Amino acid sequence: PLPGSAPAVPNHFGRNAENGTIGSSGLWDYFWRGLTTNYVDFSGRARRKEFWGFCLFWTIGLAVIVGVGLSVDLGSGIEQGDDLPIVMICLVVLYILLTFLPWVALLVRRLHDLGLTGWLAILCFLPYIGWLATLVFGLIPTQAGDNKWGPMPVGVRF
Repeated sequence: PLPGSAPAVPNHFGRNAENGTIGSSGLWDYFWRGLTTNYVDFSGRARRKEFWGFCLFWTIGLAVIVGVGLSVDLGSGIEQGDDLPIVMICLVVLYILLTFLPWVALLVRRLHDLGLTGWLAILCFLPYIGWLATLVFGLIPTQAGDNKWGPMPVGVRF
């Protein structure tokens, strides 16, 4: 294949899945691979399960970080409403910075799965309507068959 062209065989997390022996992955696997193997992988396709698995565990991680940060801040003697919860704010900003590129890469792959250009991900960052665009892109079913961004992800059922 030409550089930048779609892979010729179905893939699952970037691995050849042509023989169909790859089992279904759990939501945690999708999240973990989004942060490791697919950290800045903007090519290929991401099915809904991968998208929502990442969203679920990202949100759980954020809730844990907020809880830990607030616990540390309150334990260090700040009173509610008096001072800024500096530890929590720093932890949340760090978490968002570390997970921003994987999130954008996943969103681009999700758009590719719908047969759309990844540039539409910009809509998800617009004030007031970005959350709605993200929700819609996450709910639209996978485009059946191969498209110009690659073969249909393994495990998609219609």
